[in-house]
This record gives sequence, structure tokens and C-alpha cells, in this order.
Amino acid sequence: MAASSYFLLVVCLAFAASQAIASDPSPLQDFCVADEYSPVKVNGFVCKDPMAVNADDFFKAANLDKPRNTMGSKVGSNVTLINVMQLPGLNTLGISLARIDYAPLGENPPHTHPRATEILTVLEGTLYVGFVTSNPNKLFTKELNKGDVFVFPEGLIHFQFNPIHDKPAVALAALSSQNPGVITIANAVFGSKPPISDDVLAKAFQVGKGTIDWLQAQFWENNHY
Repeated sequence: MAASSYFLLVVCLAFAASQAIASDPSPLQDFCVADEYSPVKVNGFVCKDPMAVNADDFFKAANLDKPRNTMGSKVGSNVTLINVMQLPGLNTLGISLARIDYAPLGENPPHTHPRATEILTVLEGTLYVGFVTSNPNKLFTKELNKGDVFVFPEGLIHFQFNPIHDKPAVALAALSSQNPGVITIANAVFGSKPPISDDVLAKAFQVGKGTIDWLQAQFWENNHY
């Protein structure tokens, strides 16, 4: 009896662990196209009536083969995200993607995806990429060229930078959530509304309040479109 109870406990723990590491819950049906007009609010989207679903619910003419404008970006990048907000058929499927364009010397600044692991493929150019682990904050970096792939684990701070001064770069990223979310570190720390107290930030960064006030006065740009 004790052995069977132990086995049951192990199975339950394994099942719980498998659920805990999943970014999005596994679907219980073939699809659950998001009903964008439903008044019902849930963690995700209510399913559209399957009888009203058609092929266009799984399609978007996203023009991801076309270059994006990076000239107007202070950080020199443009992220075009395709998630459940743009493609209702992604609802409950646990995946999304993004095209990222980098100007010469442009970057996708340090950020995190709270709900997704990211796998990045370089389509054109060269990228210097990296991520930082949780404490004690080890940095992993790599220079990538066309055709190379790199993984950023879920929730960790990561970045991409085009080190070439005269050529742009392009990458395609797949993310393990229908709505991965993004927290750009500088924007969140210095550009929150209302702002974080300069007492808090001055202590955290070990600088004077004047430096914090100057940083908070900057325009912190969102490069996601």
C-alpha cells in the first residue's frame, strides 16, 4: 500500500511540474478561434462558435517579407509581432512570432517576455545577442550570422544588437505563447506612469537623484508595432 501511495505521489508531482512549466495551457480541442467581440472576459479569449470559423481566422496578410522602417526609432529597430491580437486563430495554441528589423548599429534593447521562451533565427546580416540569468546574473552572448539560431529562456533579460555600421539585419523570432508580453527594462524602470520614486531608484542604482530625474525625463520609446 505504501509503495502504491508513493508511486501515485510521484505521478501527481510530475504532472503538476509539467503544467507549471507550460507557458500556455494545452488546448482541449482542435482550435479555439478568439471571439474578439465577446463581452465575456477570461484569461485569454472566449472561443468563437466553431460553425462560424473559416480559413481567414487562421490567416493574416502580414507582409513579413517586406522591410520595416527603422529610421524613426531611437534604438534603431522595429519589431512586428504576430500574436493572438492580430491572428485570432492563435488562441490557445501557445505560439506567436515576430519579424525584427535592425538598422546599422541598431538594437532591440534589453527586455523580457514574461510568458514565453524565444527562438531567434537570423535571416540577413549579423547580430550580437545575449541573455542574463537570474542571480548571480551570468551573461551568455554569441555573434550570429545569416541562418544561425539562438534561444532566449522564458522570462530572462535578453537583447540583440547589429554591430555592423553600414548594413541592416533581419531576424524572425518564434515565441512559446499566444501573447508573450514584453517588458523593456529601461522603459519599465525609468518610463513608468506614474514614475517610480527617485528615492527608490537612486538607492537601487547607487547614483544621485539628479541622474534619476534626468533619466525619467527622457522619451522611452516602444519599438514594438
